[in-house]
Amino acid sequence: MKRASFFALVVAAAAAAGGYYLAQSGLLPAVGDVHAQAAAPAAADTSAGERKILYYRNPMGLPDTSPTPKKDSMGMDYIPVYADEAPDDSGAVAVSPARLQTLGVKTAKAQVQPLDAALRAVGRVEINERAIHDVSPRFEGWIERLHVNASGDPVKRGQALFTVYSPELVSARKEMEIAERLVEAGQADPVARESARRLLAAARERLRHWQVSGGGADAANITFTSPANGVVLDKKAVEGMRFSPGMAIYRIADLSTVWVIADVYEQDLARVKVGQVAQVQVEAFPAQRFAAKVTYLYPTLNAATRTTPVRLELDNRDGLLRPGMFVHVELADGGAAPRLTVPRSALIDTGERQVVLRVAGEGRFKPQPVTVGQRGREHVEIVDGLAEGDDVVVAANFLIDAESNLKAALATFSAPETAKAAAKTYEAVGSIDALDAASNSVSMNHEAIPALKWPAMTMDFGLDSAEVAKGLLPGEPLRFTFEDRGDGEFVILKMEKADPAAAADKGH
Repeated sequence: MKRASFFALVVAAAAAAGGYYLAQSGLLPAVGDVHAQAAAPAAADTSAGERKILYYRNPMGLPDTSPTPKKDSMGMDYIPVYADEAPDDSGAVAVSPARLQTLGVKTAKAQVQPLDAALRAVGRVEINERAIHDVSPRFEGWIERLHVNASGDPVKRGQALFTVYSPELVSARKEMEIAERLVEAGQADPVARESARRLLAAARERLRHWQVSGGGADAANITFTSPANGVVLDKKAVEGMRFSPGMAIYRIADLSTVWVIADVYEQDLARVKVGQVAQVQVEAFPAQRFAAKVTYLYPTLNAATRTTPVRLELDNRDGLLRPGMFVHVELADGGAAPRLTVPRSALIDTGERQVVLRVAGEGRFKPQPVTVGQRGREHVEIVDGLAEGDDVVVAANFLIDAESNLKAALATFSAPETAKAAAKTYEAVGSIDALDAASNSVSMNHEAIPALKWPAMTMDFGLDSAEVAKGLLPGEPLRFTFEDRGDGEFVILKMEKADPAAAADKGH
């Protein structure tokens, strides 16, 4: 009996403390107001100038309501829900004109217009592979003299590059001279004449294969010239150096046109076509844009980056673009076809959902899921979810959306048939008051739990298993973790002994 009286006293004190706490926080009306509302609820609800109370909801968040004020099993007053703040699962929000001005809410209409869409990519300047020329002798020899002796030097078509000496070249030219004299001498012997003609043809064929002339004032040497206008990209030549057949001594590139290789993401490939115009911007000249055109889409895809190379060609006669430069590419897209669009600022895109806030009436806003198409500089295409002329919020929409999500969440408190929220866990400090092994439950004296807005009280919890309370004694300070499983079921998952000194300090 003594123990039961003590328990009843603790419960009463906890209920009184909880009511005082909730009244002070504004979640519950004062005690006198509760009695007044209970005495004349209809008059209070309908009197002019007063807020109308629709119902009272459970203070613990359980899905039960009451048309009149009452208390729950722990003595906590039910919380009134007013008509002007009643939540609904649609998330619609009503905002007063004064608050609209304070938030700076602005709206715009969804309209049909051509989209200022552009596909953006990054790339790099590369040499036009069709304008690269290698100077490679087809015979063996030595470099006698260099006429262009530095990489990066500009050259013109026909300009002398280097002069070489080759014993093979000298031998072939001598053979051709001898064969020419024998043919011109007109040998009486037909066999000798035929041999001379074959020797002459073989010598000429060898020189033609080497791409050199038959002779000249200096038959022992030959000077190689530039095959095109451009710059020397690579020079391996050194005076006196021996070279072998096929060795690339000079590499010359014509940079009057260059390529840009841009990486386009897989999902954007359908928007790229050969012949499409583009604008290229480089970091070195941020105020200047270079005109380009798509000339080729490569048939491969980089599996790591999910991009495909796209080749663009640019005029570079002024020489501003250099191979290796990093560039930003903007491909014109969107076309002249009209599309339903809204300003970019109207779209709230979290990655999991895409919504706009549609104006549902004077001061009312409702989240509207939409399907987004192409994105432009200032507008985005809306494929589904809106109609032309619908008003949407373009400023302060994130604030209204946050309140809308809160309204939709609160709607679950007033609808018993709504789906239960995912279980949440909380931590608290307290001590065991009584343990009931038969029902696998425990009565806990716990301190205030701010996360649930609970005052310090004694209440019953379920135990996740009998092992949770094994070895723990009533009255000793404990830290415990419990789970809200809905419908008023709170189950302790873990309990452990707390430092008595720390618990005492926290209690004071």
